[in-house]
Amino acid sequence: MQSNDKTASSRLTRREAIGRGLCGAAGLLLAGGWESRASAAAQPVKAKARSVIQIWMWGGPAHLDTFDPKPAAGYDYCGPFSKPIPTNVPGITIGEMLPLLAKQADKYSIIRSMTHGINAHETAAYIVQTGRPPGGRLVYPSVGAVVSLLKGYDAGYRGLIPPYIVLTEPQGRFSESGFLGIRYKPFATGGDPAQARFVVEGVVAQGVSDGQQRNRRELLHKLNTLGNALKDDPALKALDQAEQQAYDLILGDAGKVFDLAREKDELRERYGRNTFGQSCLMARRLVEHGVPFVTINYKGWDTHKQHFQAMRRKLPEMDKGLAALLTDLADRGLLSGTVVWWSGEFGRTPRIQWEEPWNGGRGHYGPVFSAVVAGGGFQGGRVVGASDAKGETVQDRPVYPCDLIAAIYELLGIGPAHKLPNPEGLPLTAAPAAAEGVPSGGRLKEIL
Repeated sequence: MQSNDKTASSRLTRREAIGRGLCGAAGLLLAGGWESRASAAAQPVKAKARSVIQIWMWGGPAHLDTFDPKPAAGYDYCGPFSKPIPTNVPGITIGEMLPLLAKQADKYSIIRSMTHGINAHETAAYIVQTGRPPGGRLVYPSVGAVVSLLKGYDAGYRGLIPPYIVLTEPQGRFSESGFLGIRYKPFATGGDPAQARFVVEGVVAQGVSDGQQRNRRELLHKLNTLGNALKDDPALKALDQAEQQAYDLILGDAGKVFDLAREKDELRERYGRNTFGQSCLMARRLVEHGVPFVTINYKGWDTHKQHFQAMRRKLPEMDKGLAALLTDLADRGLLSGTVVWWSGEFGRTPRIQWEEPWNGGRGHYGPVFSAVVAGGGFQGGRVVGASDAKGETVQDRPVYPCDLIAAIYELLGIGPAHKLPNPEGLPLTAAPAAAEGVPSGGRLKEIL
């Protein structure tokens, strides 16, 4: 897939990161080839949510091992995970490796009938994150990019931290900003929040203290004789303002958002002292700070080989981090205004591949998979749809990616018919219009 984004990588450079943090206050436009504004006419929708935390299960998690267990299907489908556990909501059971999330089921809803039928990472990731089928002439923007457009700087957001953050690496499957251009790409933090110092690209430098940053700035000002001589020039005043904003991001309160040492050790332990757990804590801090869209790019779920060995490591880690996030958001009064969206690009083959070379692996599986949503106006303690007895097909109430995305937009106050600016001036909308012929199961009224 191609887009009008000319960059070869999704990660912004240090200079670009600072520029992204300044573009609202300094009124600067990053390269994109055309100016865009969120002022296009659209039917108003009352917003219930302010932010989204997307937990992107990179590679595709197995629905049978997580939120759609099938104990009666037998060993060739369940493997060693044959004892699903009840949750705190009567009638809802989930995988046995998720005991902490079982205590939180009243806070989230499970969609067990997600479907698109695509088994390739790139194209499946595209449809799950844009709601549009792959292969068209245009590359549509992801949900995060649309939120960045309609809830970011163009819509009055004035934070120095960019409105669309990815923790910690770009997803890399497609251009997240699509035809919206580089201005709406996510800022990938880099670094590892589980380390003693979270080294954030463009904000926190490895081995450089805050005092050293201040000393470097003072030396730069002393050496900038031309700038000092022309300090009354209006253009240079604008640059001075931009520089001040940059140092506010690096050394001021905005930059301190990335300092997880400000959290109590007990809370950090509750999330889990690993990259995912601390990313969940970091996501909470970002939405608490007002950032509209945060993606946690959670790798390690493409388990073609030795699947169950990997799951015995990964599922407890996920269980701890996600359960702590839901509890922490709720305790702080943030869950009602924050959508939490858990999903991968697809599920994994229900029937286990015991033969060589897979040795108990699961392949890619797009016909049916699960997603979990919480907060921001989504009702908790519910199950939408169902797969069949072996988790191989949708048995009841198919839900397509565009349906879930439209529900998230609705909670954010983004009308599905909101026009998206594009270089060709086409009448493109946030969610697919009926005339586009994109399969849909209808509005998710069960949980809205």
